[in-house]
Amino acid sequence: MNRAIKPAVAAGTLRIGDLTVNRLAFGAMRLTGPGIWGEPKDRAGARRLLARALELGYTFFDTADSYGPGVSEIIIAEALHPYPKELVIATKGGLVRPARPRWDTDGRPEHLRLALEGSLKRLRLECIDLY
Repeated sequence: MNRAIKPAVAAGTLRIGDLTVNRLAFGAMRLTGPGIWGEPKDRAGARRLLARALELGYTFFDTADSYGPGVSEIIIAEALHPYPKELVIATKGGLVRPARPRWDTDGRPEHLRLALEGSLKRLRLECIDLY
């Protein structure tokens, strides 16, 4: 592989609706503490990891409000905001975490509205690229 081409770029792109994204996305689930719950042991290290991913050409980041819960989205904003123009953030809702081992579903419109509003705030965005 040509080392001048960043790894995430070398994987090519794909279309999702009207978005074109790198085929290789950065999954942010494990930025959180053990069991995808709470704060990571090394928050500064998590921010450095995200910055390095961006350096390597990752411009498509995938997260969810249930990761942490909320922790992954907050760390993404801390590390990458203000976001580069080419950055696409996908996040999702519909799962709630009342306790570490639990992933309960809640697809009610009123819950999804609150989840989306929370994600916008944590990610410091006015619009979610892909929800």
